[in-house]
Amino acid sequence: MQPAPEEYTRHYIVQALFRLMDEYEYDKISVKDIAAKAGVGRATFYRHFKRKEDVILYYFEHSAREYVSARRIYPRCREDYVDEVTRILGVFRDNKKQFALLERARLTYIYLDFLNDNFARSFEEERPEKNTYLPYIYAGMLYNLSMKWLENDCAESIPELAAVIVDAIYKA
Repeated sequence: MQPAPEEYTRHYIVQALFRLMDEYEYDKISVKDIAAKAGVGRATFYRHFKRKEDVILYYFEHSAREYVSARRIYPRCREDYVDEVTRILGVFRDNKKQFALLERARLTYIYLDFLNDNFARSFEEERPEKNTYLPYIYAGMLYNLSMKWLENDCAESIPELAAVIVDAIYKA
């Protein structure tokens, strides 16, 4: 199934923003710059996004939708969770350049907010009986570990880190 034309437009806008962030300070990038780099008009930018931060949030939302659509199982045991965390860390590593740009621009709070919102929503839908603080513990753990991993240029192995995360969950 082909993506809708507006998905292509959003994709080009996201790519344009990250390319510009690679060249310039985030605060110096205007919507006009992003639109020009994406090959669209400013009105088209504003049809899809209210502000630059919304472009980054869309990037996370789109990545999450792709991740979920590729999901084959729902984790039920420790090994399933290791596989799930391994996939998540693989996606992070594949996008480490974008995360490094967000870190440089001091925008990783958007990533943390995204994780918090999505873990909380997931727990409300799938595990409403669980402690309401638990999704924030998981989101904070993933955020902090991934940011430290990025600081180390993702040098540690994914299986090693997946085991650290899953062990922390199972020992909690």
